[in-house]
Amino acid sequence: MNVETRRLRLRPVEPTDVDALVYLDSDPEVMRFVSGGRPTPRAQISDWVIPRARAELRTGRGGMWVAIDLRYQSFLGWVLLRAPRHSQRSEMELSYRLRRDTWGRGLATEASRAVVGLAFDRLHTERVFASTTLRNSASRRVMEKLGMRVSSVRAGGTSQFWTPGGIDDLDHGNREHAGELEYELLIHHWAALIMQANARHHPPVDLPA
Repeated sequence: MNVETRRLRLRPVEPTDVDALVYLDSDPEVMRFVSGGRPTPRAQISDWVIPRARAELRTGRGGMWVAIDLRYQSFLGWVLLRAPRHSQRSEMELSYRLRRDTWGRGLATEASRAVVGLAFDRLHTERVFASTTLRNSASRRVMEKLGMRVSSVRAGGTSQFWTPGGIDDLDHGNREHAGELEYELLIHHWAALIMQANARHHPPVDLPA
């Protein structure tokens, strides 16, 4: 299941991508909010990450797509969908990871928007969610550009604060101690965003009287 966007080709991950994935995860800045900067062991990527993603794609429970630059045909990173194993909801988790030298160009948003479309239109999920830390402002911006809204904030390991209006609804004390934010996008919100985008590109024509 390949997808093309304006600047990217997204294709399912393959075993031969292991070197590129190991290189990506060896950058401490890329892994800062994932593992505290520690690299992912090669064996974990080759024996677990890639096989699991390929199995999920075969069963329609998500998958990992490698992001390739259309112009230079170079590896930029990946974007992933995964259905939670024990969830009773029709939902998928979105994740993404790109090379540091690609940051700030909107590529994470572009790739993520494409697979979110797959989740709703092809995999027929009803909810897409993603998690990040309060301090990871770049990742939060990606989620917000996708139209996602904060659904919960987890602090102190167990405490949870529900904030339908977004993180600005949190008081200062909670914001200081909040650990992880969860963002969500529901299928009816996605449909509304698509309608708005279509209206901008195809404005109504005034017919002559």
